[in-house]
Amino acid sequence: MSTEIKAPVFPESVADGTIATWHKQPGEAVSRDELLVDIETDKVVLEVVAQNDGVIKEILKPEGETILSAEVIAIFEDGAAGTTASAPASEAASEPAANDDLKVNPAARKLAEEKNISLGDVKATGKDGRITKEDVLNHAKAASAVPAAAPAAAPASAPAPANVAPAVPVFAQGERIEKRVPMTRLRATIAKRLVSAQQNAAMLTTYNEVDMTAIMALRKQYKAMFEKKHNGARLGFMSFFVKAAGEALKRFPAVNASIDGSDMVYHGYQDIGVAVSTEKGLVVPVLRDVDSMGLADIESGIVEYAGKARDGKLGIEEMQGGTFTITNGGTFGSLMSTPIINPPQTAILGMHKIQDRPMAIDGQVEIRPMMYLAVSYDHRMIDGKEAVQFLVTIKELLEDPTRILLDI
Repeated sequence: MSTEIKAPVFPESVADGTIATWHKQPGEAVSRDELLVDIETDKVVLEVVAQNDGVIKEILKPEGETILSAEVIAIFEDGAAGTTASAPASEAASEPAANDDLKVNPAARKLAEEKNISLGDVKATGKDGRITKEDVLNHAKAASAVPAAAPAAAPASAPAPANVAPAVPVFAQGERIEKRVPMTRLRATIAKRLVSAQQNAAMLTTYNEVDMTAIMALRKQYKAMFEKKHNGARLGFMSFFVKAAGEALKRFPAVNASIDGSDMVYHGYQDIGVAVSTEKGLVVPVLRDVDSMGLADIESGIVEYAGKARDGKLGIEEMQGGTFTITNGGTFGSLMSTPIINPPQTAILGMHKIQDRPMAIDGQVEIRPMMYLAVSYDHRMIDGKEAVQFLVTIKELLEDPTRILLDI
């Protein structure tokens, strides 16, 4: 019996998607719940799996094609027996005999043909030994780095398929070649939102610094006990910042608000987004109701989101609805930066590198672990006084963490 394979129903905020990778080809055997295709949207990569055993009868939407919500992308034959070959006979015939049994993604096969690469020489890293587009790119990159490479290999290679995250090119010293690759949908969306934030908001940034001595002493004293008590959850810095920000947001509602047209929307809850860097770009999963979360809950939530982000498994609902955002450039060594607001939010907190600096403490010079903090805010919604007091509140809560427990 033939059934239609449809794209998932996209949320209202997602207009369309792009076919990124077909993991199965027509005539190839498919098991129930096996991954068929990846669909890339402006925010996440969605997976479509087989509902039953069978084969794909026909692919209606090839890789790189834009699709709409719930659109039919392929025809599936339930219960039909398929082959294990991953390419049509016409394509298989063009490959050397040694490559007949290889499992190859269509994008990888096409790229290999364009680069004149034998698939038998490519190391497969995909699921079930499948050769992916990235494998072909990595092989080509390694080959181009060989000193004996002929000058004919110098022209720029063909671009990667549209909307698929390309491997960052690596050029040998002295080369003057260029490589042009299209932006992924996620990267293009990030770029559009960041430019929009700067153009449409009266953005201003205020800075302060926080002495991390008390937090570091707490971590050192209770780290092992905390991890044992909470099933391996590690006591990091981010949970203290999330709790401090949550408390400060309750005291300064304008910082926790958003702008909707000509309306100012005040939120009676604190949903804090934590920026996570991935190979495809920056994503911001949201911790809901942080006021009711303990440090262990926050740490576990951040670890879970970070893992999902790296694997491309974050759901759209996990990145929507935040009222405030925290970003940590200190992870990569940043000493100070100006974070950009995540619309429609009105403020964002930037954490930075902890660095030992000489500080005047009670008339004496002491070396203390210091961190610069930055709050960028929309001056249309938040006055400078509120923004400064908000950041000072976070500073005071972090320098004396017991204030968080005592609500003072």
